[in-house]
Amino acid sequence: MEKTLDAAGVTIPRLGIGTFQMAGDVCVGAVTGGIAAGFRHIDTAEMYGNEVEVGEGIRASGVPREDLFVTTKVWHENLAEGRLQQAAEGSLKRLGLNQVDLFLIHWPSASVPLDESVKALASVKSSGLARAVGVSNFPVRLLNEAVARSPEPLAVNQVEYHPFLRQDAVLDAVRANAMALTAYCPLARATVVDNPVVRDIAGRHGVDPAVVALSWLLSQDRVMAIPKSRSPERLAAALTAHDLVLTAAERDTLSALAHPNGRMVKPAFAPQWDAA
Repeated sequence: MEKTLDAAGVTIPRLGIGTFQMAGDVCVGAVTGGIAAGFRHIDTAEMYGNEVEVGEGIRASGVPREDLFVTTKVWHENLAEGRLQQAAEGSLKRLGLNQVDLFLIHWPSASVPLDESVKALASVKSSGLARAVGVSNFPVRLLNEAVARSPEPLAVNQVEYHPFLRQDAVLDAVRANAMALTAYCPLARATVVDNPVVRDIAGRHGVDPAVVALSWLLSQDRVMAIPKSRSPERLAAALTAHDLVLTAAERDTLSALAHPNGRMVKPAFAPQWDAA
């Protein structure tokens, strides 16, 4: 199974370390432990409040900066022209980096015109603050509009995706636009690992249920995932998802777990989602 994919001129490791709701030494340790385990993609965001710790973890790892892929995101309240660029500069300062590899709009805004926000986003790349740019939590209509309006190619749409939530429409749009989809919450807040169907498949292969869910994601064209864990052992196990080969029947069985109430991330400011 390919461990990287190319989008908008950058090569991205398909498994990354998620850092949402991690803080302080726990966050630093997760980043250094994940890098030590073999991860080379680290995902954070302005809203997470942990960019300083992520930067500390990167430096403590001892791995050269050019060998790592760092993603961060700008909060939906900072998408106006000027404000977005300032937010990008703030993220870089907190991370202690001159440039991130990928800079995303975290959520679409109901108040800032999309044309304004994607042009501001594109300037983050053209000014050298990021090697590539993209979006997160964009349904198909907004994604296609963002692609059409952006002066720079968009590399990624980062969305919630796991066996309990269908994302066929978004996947089709991502692939049609030569982008990649990054699955956040790939273990459905750990509920996937307790599912008897997932556990049965894991038992057949002698692996952790989390590895099954991640392998299911990675078996799909143009899909990446950013699991998170405070445990270096669990992070190391997650990387073995690259090596697990599920049968077509097992992949279909996992896909069939999706249900209409599978979405877990539903803030009040979310856009109108595509039908699941």
